[in-house]
Amino acid sequence: MKLTTAALIYILCSKRKPSVFFQDEKAQLLTTYIWLNFVWQNEFVSWDPIQCGTDKISLPRKKFWVPDAVINEFMYQNTAPDVPYVHLYHNGYMHDALPVRVVSSCHLNIYTFPFDIQNCTLTFNSYTHTVEEIKMVLGMPVEGILQGSKNTMITMGEWELLDITYHKHMLGGENGFDELAFHIRIRRRATLYVMNLILPSCFLITVDLFSFLLPPQSVDRSSFKMTLILGYTVFLLIMNDLLPITGNTIPLINVFFSLCLALMVASLLETILITNLLCGSANFSPPPYWVQVLVLRVLGCLVGLPPKPREQKEAAKVTLSPVVAEDSKAVEEVPQEKGSVVEDKVLKELRRLGQHLEAIRLQVDSHVSGGHGSEEWIQVGFIIDRLLFGLYILFISLSFIAIIIIWVNSYSK
Repeated sequence: MKLTTAALIYILCSKRKPSVFFQDEKAQLLTTYIWLNFVWQNEFVSWDPIQCGTDKISLPRKKFWVPDAVINEFMYQNTAPDVPYVHLYHNGYMHDALPVRVVSSCHLNIYTFPFDIQNCTLTFNSYTHTVEEIKMVLGMPVEGILQGSKNTMITMGEWELLDITYHKHMLGGENGFDELAFHIRIRRRATLYVMNLILPSCFLITVDLFSFLLPPQSVDRSSFKMTLILGYTVFLLIMNDLLPITGNTIPLINVFFSLCLALMVASLLETILITNLLCGSANFSPPPYWVQVLVLRVLGCLVGLPPKPREQKEAAKVTLSPVVAEDSKAVEEVPQEKGSVVEDKVLKELRRLGQHLEAIRLQVDSHVSGGHGSEEWIQVGFIIDRLLFGLYILFISLSFIAIIIIWVNSYSK
């Protein structure tokens, strides 16, 4: 007996239109509505169409033997409407056409979600009849099956049929079971996810980028960033149903959202650090040596903020010491011009003035040394702020480039 399977995925409902879509991504199930056409020859029935007046009749299915061709990937019972009749031709050929709602298992590869392309398989074979009893062949070219499916296919707006291929092999050796396997390639339409997930996330991260233009010592900057983080968290919670929750690998879009949230938190922590450095650096001790080398010299030159020359302290000492020297000369010259009484008063006054100047000089020295350390801490804060700003720009640029490349690559396939 020879069984022909014809026109896989000619399909669906009463209008015979196909529909292929993922209904349950968590369970990795593919729901497919197809119209199966089986043709085989019944050697015990034939007639003369001229004498009988017809070459085809429809008879109840229960009156004839029907092949037990099944789909191996079936997960649930077929719930499509039952067709009670089969068509019998005058030469003994029988035609069985029936709708099938296939809920099959399909391994999902969601690494490039929402620009992913899925490959699912529908395998037809007999459970009870070996290849000696039933041989399965394709009833029409697979190109015709593909073109007919594309012309009548509806996918609930999310999936697009790309290709249908098939291969035939034997199960259990030469005397095993004949099998036909159809491979269905479908691509997810990514426009919905781009508009609802990627673009809002990019807008929020861009707004956080421009928040670096606010003064770092302002409280408005930190409160603005906290508001953005709260809004981004609410956005992720609302859009959680659109994100895939299954698969062997983590989708790139989940990594993208995690990095966006991590950068927002890092920018808030960096704003808190800079505000502390700008407002309380006068009470800090001078930066340690490794901070001066790593941050002020290396990172400062990298972000375009090189360290300032350390000559203020020496310049202050040079400008203060001549004043005291001139005062000492004045003490020596005054006694030559005034009398002894006036000389004693002037000398005491000049000595008292010299002591005051010496105390002022010491205070200025301590203030200059402490102010230099404060300036270094402020410089550290500005370097960190500039560095994170550069990382923001780099991340956004690379993310846009990666999204465009993956999108174009999915459509080039």
